[in-house]
Amino acid sequence: MMGVLIDVLSWAFLLAGGAFTIVGAIGMVRMPDLYTRMHAASVIDTLGVGFMGAGMMLQAGFSLITMKILFLLGLFFFVSPVITHALAQAALHVGIAPRLAEDRRARDPAPPAKAAAGDETPKE
Repeated sequence: MMGVLIDVLSWAFLLAGGAFTIVGAIGMVRMPDLYTRMHAASVIDTLGVGFMGAGMMLQAGFSLITMKILFLLGLFFFVSPVITHALAQAALHVGIAPRLAEDRRARDPAPPAKAAAGDETPKE
């Protein structure tokens, strides 16, 4: 009975991981620019690989293989955000601008607070 429960649970994890991987891959094809595609790739990294790794660990039982999969999952979870951040910073440095519906940098900042009496601030 316990073996059937572990098999069902591991297959549920494997199918969920596969579904998130497919959704992330579709997102990478459909997204308009580099930065949103990196977000879709992060779905594959975190959810797809995480669920698949959990399913494989349940299938392997408690063994050396489980420890190796756990090590790989830890590596994915710690290294992937660093790589994504470095890629985004390199793209910004080269001059690849994000595609936005509106330019948020052009907004006026919040109006300054009223100055105390006799406090005159120079206007630009």
